[in-house]
Amino acid sequence: MTLELEQRLVFKKPAVAQQPSTRLYVMDGVTGGTVLALIGVLLGTAGTFVGQYLATRVEVQRDRRQRTEAERAERKEAILGFLAAAQRIELILDRRGLGLPTSEDPADEKLHDLWLAKKAVELTCAHETAQAAHDYTKVLHTHMRNTVPSEQNPAKREYRYAFMEAARNALESGRPRIRR
Repeated sequence: MTLELEQRLVFKKPAVAQQPSTRLYVMDGVTGGTVLALIGVLLGTAGTFVGQYLATRVEVQRDRRQRTEAERAERKEAILGFLAAAQRIELILDRRGLGLPTSEDPADEKLHDLWLAKKAVELTCAHETAQAAHDYTKVLHTHMRNTVPSEQNPAKREYRYAFMEAARNALESGRPRIRR
């Protein structure tokens, strides 16, 4: 062989080095295990945070719903107490209007119970309901005491209706208004 040919063979790059490398790098067992363990810890931590967030969110919604239901029950109790007291006064007024004897309970106690029940409505219900209860109570009180001439005496029926509608709204019944 000639020198020139030998130099070409010696300086010629091998065929493998001329093509891009397709060899994958493989981690040794310790490094791979550590990386997989770290990924597992990260996924577990993320899962824990997501689980705690969802549990807290559900608990907050449950607490809010329970508070809303408790407030509604309190409003309902106050409204029913007021209606019971108002009904006792209306019974006395109806018996008077018919000329029948009234019950043996003094009217002053009934009025006191009515005003007390009205205050419970004022404490637990919205302004609209409280105002309607106050107006209805004033009318019933006026009727009981006969302090206004009959032609100027406001109709208790109108005030009862206004209170009932306000109470229905306070209890969020979602039902249509009552036709009169």
